Amino acid sequence: MISSNQISLVISTYNHVRPLDLCLTGFRNQTTAPMEILIADDGSTTPTRDLIVRLAPSLPCPVHHLWHEDKGFRKNAILNQSLSAAKGAYLVFTDADCIPHPRFIEDHAYLAEQGFWVQGRRSYLNAAASASLKEGESVPSFRLFLAGQLTGAAKAFRLPFPIIKRDMAQRGIIGCNMAMWKKDLLEINGWDEEYEGWGLGEDSDIGSRLYHLGRPRKFVYGRSILYHLHHPILSRDHVPKSQSRLEETLRTKKVRCLKGVNQYLK
Repeated sequence: MISSNQISLVISTYNHVRPLDLCLTGFRNQTTAPMEILIADDGSTTPTRDLIVRLAPSLPCPVHHLWHEDKGFRKNAILNQSLSAAKGAYLVFTDADCIPHPRFIEDHAYLAEQGFWVQGRRSYLNAAASASLKEGESVPSFRLFLAGQLTGAAKAFRLPFPIIKRDMAQRGIIGCNMAMWKKDLLEINGWDEEYEGWGLGEDSDIGSRLYHLGRPRKFVYGRSILYHLHHPILSRDHVPKSQSRLEETLRTKKVRCLKGVNQYLK
C-alpha cells in the first residue's frame, strides 16, 4: 500500500477525443488523486490538444501532454518518454478509451506492493452504451448489465474485498490496466519499441520481462475497475511479427530490451 501522491497516471491516446473526454472526466471524479497525469499521445491532431487544454484546469493534479509526430504506431516510444518524465515512484497505465471507476486510483494505491506489479481487469460497453454516456456521468454498470449492454460482469463490479492471484501467467496481460514500480520498469529498459502494432505482443512483452526480472504480478478482480468503450477493430496485419518477437522474449528469458527508455533518460 502506498499514498496516491506517489502515483504517476499515464493515459495512452491517439485521436480519441470523445473517449479521452470521458476518461479524463472519470479521473476528475476520483476519491483520491494521483501526483500527476501524463497523457502519452502517439501523434493526435489539434482537437486532442484543445481538449486537454480545456479540461486540465478542472483536474485534481498537474496534467502533462507528451506528444510526438504521427509516424504510424509508436505507442511504445511515447510510453517510454512518459516513463522517463514521470515523477512518481509508481506508475499506473490506462488507455483513453477506458473509463475508471471512482475508486480506481484509491484501489491501485492500496494494491501496490514492492516486488510485484499489478494487473487489473476491464469490462466492455457495447456501441449503444458507449454512445449514450455523457461527460460527468458515472457508468451505470448494473443497469447496463441488466440491459445486456455490458459484458465481462465479473470484471465490472467492485467487490467488498479484492480477489488476488499472485502468478507469472501470460493469460490476461493487458496494457490498459497495469501498475508498476518505476525502478522496475527502468531496470528492464521500459517498452520495446521494436513492436509495430497494437493489441498483441507489446503488453505481454513488458509483463514477461518483469517476470524474468523476478517480479510476479498480482492478478486482481474486484478492484481498480475499468469500463472499456466500444470502438471498431483495427488492423491486425502486424500480429505474426509481434507474436514471433514475443516468443523470442519468452524463449530467451529476456529482461532488457535494446530499444527502450534509455534513449530518453538524461
